[in-house]
Amino acid sequence: MASSRNPEIRKDRVLNRSVIFSPARARRPSDFKSKSPANPNPNSSKECPFCIGHEHECAPEIFRLPKDTSDWKVRVIENLYPALKRDSKIIENEEENPKNDSNVVVTGFGFHDVVIESPIHSIHLSDLSPSGIGDVLIAYKQRIQQLHLHQSIQYVQVFKNHGASAGASMSHSHSQIMGLPIIPPTVSSRIISMKEYFHETGKCGLCQVRSEELLIDESTHFFSVVPFAASFAFEIWIIPRDHSMHFHALDNEKAVDLGHLLKLMLLKLSRQLNDPPFNFMIHTSPKDMEASQFPYMHWFLQIVPQLSGVGGFEIGTGCYINPVFPEDAAMVLREVNVVQ
Repeated sequence: MASSRNPEIRKDRVLNRSVIFSPARARRPSDFKSKSPANPNPNSSKECPFCIGHEHECAPEIFRLPKDTSDWKVRVIENLYPALKRDSKIIENEEENPKNDSNVVVTGFGFHDVVIESPIHSIHLSDLSPSGIGDVLIAYKQRIQQLHLHQSIQYVQVFKNHGASAGASMSHSHSQIMGLPIIPPTVSSRIISMKEYFHETGKCGLCQVRSEELLIDESTHFFSVVPFAASFAFEIWIIPRDHSMHFHALDNEKAVDLGHLLKLMLLKLSRQLNDPPFNFMIHTSPKDMEASQFPYMHWFLQIVPQLSGVGGFEIGTGCYINPVFPEDAAMVLREVNVVQ
């Protein structure tokens, strides 16, 4: 049993954080279950603006796939309650009236979009076919490319919140995209950490993480692992086999292949952990990168099941406590059988 092992402190050389593995705080890895299953999709969709036929109730549409059809599969729309304003006038006002404290305050110009992953209310992302998930991934790609056309946008974050306790405010399956006028601190820290690892070893930190003990599954173009220093129990990373700096370099074939592996990982988590709330994030590179940074920058998709909250220790120190060793979590997830 995992509880017979001594605690360890591991360094995440990609996300640049330390993680304490404390199995004495845990049950057996196979006993972990979500206390509050996500189950975010009630049967009724009468009041849902994301459902097909209710498009007029939503914020303005940016594009849909397929284009120019009422029989859409994916829609990208503006967020009705955006965290940032897409009005370019606030950029112009700042240029005319610059802030004296611009080193700590920048304008709140940016983009906050919603990706509606299916026209049907009861369909989860994991219910879609690999090609259906691939359509969602291609929508991410296309929107990132559009946002990169704006000079002020420096980084684009794609993320999904599944379940109310994971931050989802709408039950209809969707994800979000934010175009930011800054490079977030966690992204800067990741760049520095991966650069340091490359200079020490001459290798990309993500190209090196494929270990048999940590491997869950693999496809033609991707593999999935529980990372060596996972911050969260049963955290999963899906990583391109080929060294790739930007998510938006994804082509249609690889999108379907990634859709297959992402579907499999979501089904495994749902089966093993009782349909937990989860978040996933695409960790890509900032828009403007130098050619010299290519050898150590490698994008990946992170899935975090929400099994316990973040406490004062994590907030105060930036260190995380994980009660499940990654090798144990990977072994449990490898053995979960699902039908796709």
